[in-house]
Formats: sequence, structure tokens, C-alpha cells
Amino acid sequence: MTGGPIIKNVWLYTIPIILTGILQLLFNAADLVVVGQFCGSIYVAAVGATGALINLITNLFIGLSVGAGVTVAHGLGSGRSNDVRKTVHTAIPTAIISGIILTVIGVFGARTFLKLMDTPPSVLVLSAKYMRIYFLGITASMLYNFGSAILRAAGDTRSPLVYLTIAGVLNVILNIIFVVAFGMDVDGVALATTLSQCLSAFLIIRELCRMTDACRLDLRKMKIHAVQLKKIFRIGFPAGIQGSLFAISNVIIQSSVNSFGPIVMKGNAAAQNIEGFVYMSMNSFHQTALNFTGQNYGAKKFDRIKRITTVCLISVFLTGLVLGMLMHIFDRPLLSIYITDDKRALKYGVIRIAYICMPYFLCGLMDVVTGLIRGIGSSLLPMIITVVGVCGMRIVWIYTIFRIPKYHSLQSLYLSYTISWTITFAAELIVFIILMKKRQKQKI
Repeated sequence: MTGGPIIKNVWLYTIPIILTGILQLLFNAADLVVVGQFCGSIYVAAVGATGALINLITNLFIGLSVGAGVTVAHGLGSGRSNDVRKTVHTAIPTAIISGIILTVIGVFGARTFLKLMDTPPSVLVLSAKYMRIYFLGITASMLYNFGSAILRAAGDTRSPLVYLTIAGVLNVILNIIFVVAFGMDVDGVALATTLSQCLSAFLIIRELCRMTDACRLDLRKMKIHAVQLKKIFRIGFPAGIQGSLFAISNVIIQSSVNSFGPIVMKGNAAAQNIEGFVYMSMNSFHQTALNFTGQNYGAKKFDRIKRITTVCLISVFLTGLVLGMLMHIFDRPLLSIYITDDKRALKYGVIRIAYICMPYFLCGLMDVVTGLIRGIGSSLLPMIITVVGVCGMRIVWIYTIFRIPKYHSLQSLYLSYTISWTITFAAELIVFIILMKKRQKQKI
């Protein structure tokens, strides 16, 4: 990360993250496809209705894994091996505690949260059942996220990909067994996801235990070190708050989508899963920018950070533009994989893809700059900017423009995404430039 050709290294580092992200999405995609093919599109709506809510509940704690990764990257870049060891042994018990808290919230609060989102009665029971089973395995998901963040901070993006591939294959096999052979529906796909997450967590923890450098995990030495926990929270808590508030705006949007009825929900859920593949591909450059900048910031290589910034921004722009156009061109064939019994729902899925996938590169640019700012040790500012630019703008839009009868449409609702991405990207880019100048002066 701190030496060698930047373009080559960035792409070699990012491609496994892209593939890992796609595999993570395939967990949920497999759920939707199997229930859509064998149970009906109402089950697609039930699983899809949980996505924004699950993100809202989990993002705060996933943000802490970002803090763990950045702390490890700074320690490795500056050569502080002892700090890295303490961070690793603090991060894993933090992941376990986070998972236990999330399990309680998700299992006991699923139905209440779904009701607050105005989930239709025809979908509510199924969605609640899916969520409860999903959250029984959330501790495993936390362990995988924290473990992956540590490995990526150390430059290893291959291991998370390999382990998630193995877990993904298991997920697909169990989906088919539970739904087709045992006659289960959303409970079957949720159970398959939970079991596969347990496998990925086991493999990632085993990899950490087998490492020979400062990132090696010794299960007997797991202990929460106050100094390292404070560093993890200083970077990770604002990142988690940002993710949660980001998710709140998406929950409000999902509630607005729910108000149009189950048919629209089906199309929206399928399109949302498809566009997720574009998002994960772009978000991989966010993680690359975060870790490359983190290590180079630790090593005080500011000129290299500038080149990394240029490479990551150009790369995410091209990736988002090309993939967004492809999703738009092949929208109906892709949607038909999920929806087989309701052509009306396809129409609404096409609308979402047109309004979100085409300008999606703006979201990618915004995320990369967020990663750059966090990489140089500032996590509070991107949180504030995102809260105002993304969450605030979308909420204001929904309660003002969207309420006007003339603009009360899906097209108007989805347009809020593009506007919020543009505003937030511009603001964060300005802040990053200012922060870089200040950091360089401090170095001098």
C-alpha cells in the first residue's frame, strides 16, 4: 500500500473486495430468487422489505469495524506492532458484544419496527419471521465484518473472498434444500443465510489465528484495551452513526414505497437487489481509499495519498458509469430472474433502475471521498456532512416536494437520491482538500 505502482496496486487490492461484496449480495439475492421462483413474488416483497431496516439496525456496529480497520492500518503504516496486536484483540470481543446486542434488538423488535415502516399486513408476518431468524446469526456476521476489516487493513483482500465464496456456495445449497425439499419459505432462506454466515465467521477467525505478524489473534489473549477501544470508537462510532442515519433516510423512503402497495414493493425489492451489485462494486473503492490512505497517512506519505485520491475517484466513476448503464440496458431480463408471476411489478422495477442505477456513479464518488477523509483520521466531519446532505435532504424532500400531489410519484421519490449524492460529494470533496492541506502543514 505504501510503495509500488498505485494504479496496479489499487486494482489488485480492489478486485477481490468487489468479488467479496458481490458474494455478500448473492446471499440476499439467493434468498429472493429461490422464494420468487418456488414460493411467489409476495415472498420477494417480504424479504425485500427487511433490507433497509436490517441496515438501520446493524450499521452502527458495522461502523465500529471500520474504526478497527483504520486503527490497524495506522498502526501498520507507522510500525507500531504492539498497538496493532492490542487493536486486534480488542476488536474481536467488541464484535461479539455487538452481535449479542443486535440479536436482542432484532429478534424482539422485528414486528414493531416493520409496523412503524407501514409494512402491509400481507407482508408483515413473513418479513418478521425472516428478520428474527436472520438476527439469530448476526453475531457471526459481526465477526466476519470485523475480521475482514483487520485483514484488509493488513493488505489481505483474498482471504475474505475465498471464505465468503465457500459460505456463499453453502447458502445456495441450503436455500434449495430448505425451500424445495423441506417446503419452507422465508424461514428456510433466512436459516440458510444464518448458517452460511456462521461458516464465514469461523473461517475468518481461523485465518486471524493462523497469521504470523502483528495481526495474529490469540483467543486466550482477547481483552478490551481501553486506549485501542477509544481509537476504534473515535473513528468507528461516527462512521456507524453516519451509516445508521443514512439507513434512516432509506427506511423513510422504503416506508414511502410501501405506501404504494405490495405490487410496487415487489418491483422495488427486485430492483434494489440488482442495483446492490453496482453499489458493492463502487463501495469497494471506498474500502481501498480508506485502507490505502490509512497506511500512507500513518507513514506520512502525503504525495502518495494525492495520487491514490485521483486513481480511486477515476476508477469508481468509470465502474459506476459502465455498470449502471449495463443494468439499465438489461433491466427487464434481470428483473425477470426475481419476479416470475407479476408483470406489473416489473414495470416498477424498471423505474427504480432508470432513476438510480444510471447516475449511481455519483454515490460511488461520494463514498470514496468519505473513505479518504476517514483514512486521514477524521470521521466526525463526513458523518455531519452525510447527515445534512443525504439524510436531511431526503427527509426534507419526502415531507415537502413528495407531498405535493403533482410530484407524489416513484420517479419523484427516487430523484431524491441523485440530488443528495451530488450535494454531499461536492461538500465532502471540499472538506477533504482543506483537511489535507492542514495535515501537511502539521507534518512540516
